[in-house]
Amino acid sequence: MLQGLAESSVIVGLLATLAYRSGALDRKGCLAAAFLGLLILEFGGVYPFLALLFFVILGVMATKYRFHEKSRLGIAQHNHGVRGWGNVLGNGLGALIFILFEYVSRRDVFWAASFAAIATANGDTLASELGKIFGGRPRLITNLQPVKAGTNGGVTLVGELFALAGSFAIAIFALPLTGNKMLMLLAVVVGGFIGVNLDSLIGATLENRGITDNNSTNFLASFLGGLTGAVVYYLLMPSG
Repeated sequence: MLQGLAESSVIVGLLATLAYRSGALDRKGCLAAAFLGLLILEFGGVYPFLALLFFVILGVMATKYRFHEKSRLGIAQHNHGVRGWGNVLGNGLGALIFILFEYVSRRDVFWAASFAAIATANGDTLASELGKIFGGRPRLITNLQPVKAGTNGGVTLVGELFALAGSFAIAIFALPLTGNKMLMLLAVVVGGFIGVNLDSLIGATLENRGITDNNSTNFLASFLGGLTGAVVYYLLMPSG
């Protein structure tokens, strides 16, 4: 067990260092990512860890894509796209909570919740970063009135498609962990897609009123997206 922990620590440490050197995370973000990644790898195993790693890589690519154009328009990620510890925990803590429940219970419903939480984070990042470029004029999710690009709660049809695609991509990683593969796929995609839109709803209401910030909005959305995935899986789970 100690040897496995040591190996996991080396792997996670190397990846965190790479994330720092590539400009994806700052120092505190690297420490948070290493801690979170190690816990997920130890309690959840390789598949949720790979799903989170895929999310990080895809998120960095989406953030950097046409960054100067987004910066010129005033809609780029702050701090030149470098994420801190708050962003890491906001996007990953919900998944860790559900993974711990799965570790204790050994029930697939918590796999659905875990991957739906990651799918929410992935879908939201793609919808936000790429929707700004390809989506045109967004509309506020609460009343569908046109708003400026980058406004909290602004959504576009293209952004919704990216949210769906991002959720589907994460769902693939969950399939080896269950015999109910189509149900798992459905639960994670639905949970992730709804979670992305809950992120927009929270942004348009609580965040715009200063009750939440970007990181706490991300956490609430990923957690609620995970719960949605769990509910879908539980309700449609075959009996017997």
